[in-house]
Amino acid sequence: MKIPNKIAIVTGASSGLGAAISNALVAEGATVYGLARNSDALKVVQKKLGNDFIPITLDISEEKAVKNWVFETFSDEKSPDILVNNAGTGCFGKIDEMPSDEWYKMINTNLNGMYCITSQIVKLMKAKKESSHIINIGSILGTTTRAEGAAYCATKYGISGFSEALFKELREYNIKVSCLNPGSIDTSFFKSSGIQAHSNMLQAEDIASTMLHILKTPDNMLISEMTVRPLNPRAPE
Repeated sequence: MKIPNKIAIVTGASSGLGAAISNALVAEGATVYGLARNSDALKVVQKKLGNDFIPITLDISEEKAVKNWVFETFSDEKSPDILVNNAGTGCFGKIDEMPSDEWYKMINTNLNGMYCITSQIVKLMKAKKESSHIINIGSILGTTTRAEGAAYCATKYGISGFSEALFKELREYNIKVSCLNPGSIDTSFFKSSGIQAHSNMLQAEDIASTMLHILKTPDNMLISEMTVRPLNPRAPE
């Protein structure tokens, strides 16, 4: 895919990896609809990236709101070429001590939210003649596990399964589906697990560059799944 002039949607775009992905796409000439719940943080991203980043305050787990936004924004003549399902939340702790609302929050954002936005955008992508691409941001914890991460791992394994089944469903419509599984990233995401971010973790900008590589593959070539991790994950001394 050639990125210039493409229309992209990035969920969880207000900070961290989502902001880095948005930046990379805008730098390549795409128009990016950045979705998140934090409108103030989205405005900060827009101030940095300019008018090619369109901030959308939206909770992707609210199905009716997602349907309304897609209906009001897109049509067969103006439809997304790229969907990056990046929005996610994580909470780590013992399964018998974790508040149940944290479990439901992860399910609603990481899985239900991904379903809500994807199910609507696929309808538009199917009508396109040219290739389109859905990239789901999974995790290395969707390929392995860790103690006190049962809830989070369950959602990320779910993303992996969702992605593989979806690519088999959509390939005949010239729609690519890829699952990108990063290891620990130098953001505040894992703060609740007691892990402190450090410079030996993956950098969000590098993950965004890897995502661009996946997008730029020839139309009849699909990288269906990729796992990336730090070479040396230990904190610098």
